Amino acid sequence: MTTRRHFLAFALGATALAPFAATPVLAQAAPIGSIQVVFTPKVMEAWGSPHTALVKAELESTLAELLGPSLRRGAGTRLVIAVSSIWFAAFAGGSGGGKPKDGGGDNDYLESTATLYDRSGRELASWPIRSTEGMGGAWYLPDIDQRRLKALARNNAYWIKRYVVG
Repeated sequence: MTTRRHFLAFALGATALAPFAATPVLAQAAPIGSIQVVFTPKVMEAWGSPHTALVKAELESTLAELLGPSLRRGAGTRLVIAVSSIWFAAFAGGSGGGKPKDGGGDNDYLESTATLYDRSGRELASWPIRSTEGMGGAWYLPDIDQRRLKALARNNAYWIKRYVVG
């Protein structure tokens, strides 16, 4: 049976620990020394090296820009982003059931896992991230796929920054 005394003790304990639960990892840790972007074999097979190279370059450059002072080349920690899925809507602007499994939807998706490792290779923290983007601009231009991939990579980088440094 839960009494008022038990409830208050639990509430006070949870309140006291709340600031620690929401604190980004780098608030207490060393700066990031390197960023590495890797792709699962499934993504490499489906998208090929020109497209994955574009996503990798965009993720790395956007993260370098966003992390700013938290990024110090040669420091002990390493940030690894493992891209596990890239999915485009049927066409820019999409149509269909609204979910990828329905064969339609209005959004493109990029799923990754950002993992922070210390100097010895021990995992410090890991965050699964699913980025969603709408249309990447004018659908009739020849570089629409490249713009959609870049938009997804930038969106993913912003979420990674949010989880890593706040």
